Amino acid sequence: MSSTKKVKKVTTHVLHEMKLRKEKISMLTAYDYSMARILDTAEIDVILVGDSASNVMAGNETTLPITLDEMIYHAKSVVKAVKRAFVAIDLPFGSYQGNSKEALMSAIRIMKETGGHAVKIEGGSEVEESVKRILSAGIPVMGHLGLTPQSIHKFGTYVVRATEDDEANKLIEDAHLLEKAGCCVLVLEKVPAKLAGRIAEELTIPVIGIGAGKYVDGQVLVLHDMLGITQDFSPRFLRRYHNLYEEILGSVQSYIQDVKNEDFPNENEQY
Repeated sequence: MSSTKKVKKVTTHVLHEMKLRKEKISMLTAYDYSMARILDTAEIDVILVGDSASNVMAGNETTLPITLDEMIYHAKSVVKAVKRAFVAIDLPFGSYQGNSKEALMSAIRIMKETGGHAVKIEGGSEVEESVKRILSAGIPVMGHLGLTPQSIHKFGTYVVRATEDDEANKLIEDAHLLEKAGCCVLVLEKVPAKLAGRIAEELTIPVIGIGAGKYVDGQVLVLHDMLGITQDFSPRFLRRYHNLYEEILGSVQSYIQDVKNEDFPNENEQY
């Protein structure tokens, strides 16, 4: 059982302290002011402005189409709502791969224009130069290994990663490489629980899992999946805490009926 310490503002230092005292880190995605305000009021530790906005906000099949400008728009809206949480923002596909100078410029734009606290970047050794260059500007970097959705066309599937020894060893190497490069947090997506636990134990930085079991330092889910707003995505790791799809649908249908039946507005709802 970990001890929970009240903090006014979550920072990289606070996240590191939480790992040291074995207090689990809670993290969810948000893409707009209203939802971010609710998460922050609930005292979520970390808010990720994820490129999953491409799927849940824009209706794209993958995370690839979302642009840097769109990520900045979502992140600005989120940061305005937040007083306590640590806010990390995904660098979208095409804004950092293969060009560390472009990666730095993308990260600088995000930090200057949004007021966020860190950027998140997918990949291991192939993005090491970009990670170091971003960090050289004093910008915190959150790493992301395992299933990296921006590389979906390379993998061709969303199956669990690192189940074979070669890929597992590469994952461990990349995790250590990212920590050595200076990443403040590492996200592991859809990897075997024991492997994720081993990495969390070996690293001094916090390791956050999504579909990576319970032996890591914290958990992240996509807000719209967790609240049951999205219905067509049901991986094993997803726990739905609500079925807002049905609730919202029912509320809208009731409103339509009340308007059609001239029941809304009533005498007390007009001037």
